[in-house]
Amino acid sequence: MSIKIKKAQSADAPFLAKMILQSSRADKPFGMFDLIFGHIGDESILANLEKLVQTKAKNQCHFSNFLIADIDGENVGTLCSYEPRISTTESFLDALTEIDLADGHEIFLEITGACSFELNKRTLVFDFMEELEGYMDVGILKSLMQKSLLTARLKGYRIVQSMVEIGSLERLLYYKKLGFKEVKQEECELYREKFGRAGLVLLAFEF
Repeated sequence: MSIKIKKAQSADAPFLAKMILQSSRADKPFGMFDLIFGHIGDESILANLEKLVQTKAKNQCHFSNFLIADIDGENVGTLCSYEPRISTTESFLDALTEIDLADGHEIFLEITGACSFELNKRTLVFDFMEELEGYMDVGILKSLMQKSLLTARLKGYRIVQSMVEIGSLERLLYYKKLGFKEVKQEECELYREKFGRAGLVLLAFEF
């Protein structure tokens, strides 16, 4: 089984949307994008995410931030890596406005304002590290990470950060297996109220 890593293209929007939604829910009934888009059902949420990954605003969900893992011609996994100095909160809000979803600004700012970390602008951020069911434990995420770190090193980065929900034990263990170390926990009552999880864990990997 050969894993091929490629840069995502605009045409990959449907697959990226699926992986973003899967990642945001993290084994919960709903996640951030359900709230931002107003619980409009999976089909409509995926349609909005397809638009979001293709906006002119360089938000963190933009397709250009993604690598895709391919096995025998099938897309099976994703990894988003973005620079927080470029893909800012403002660029994400601009992207929502661009696709006529400015109504999502308030809930996004409410949640991130109550439960988030002050990310070091000199680090890279990993997000939406996901794989299709049926392809677990075949090295997909490790291959995606290794390729992304090579690119990051060329850009001068030496630390990558990521966030996992408190209580998402399998994901936390997997990140630690990849070499990430826990830096900080942020418990948040609003996050618990909205998602049923106590808050977030900040992880870092030095390379």
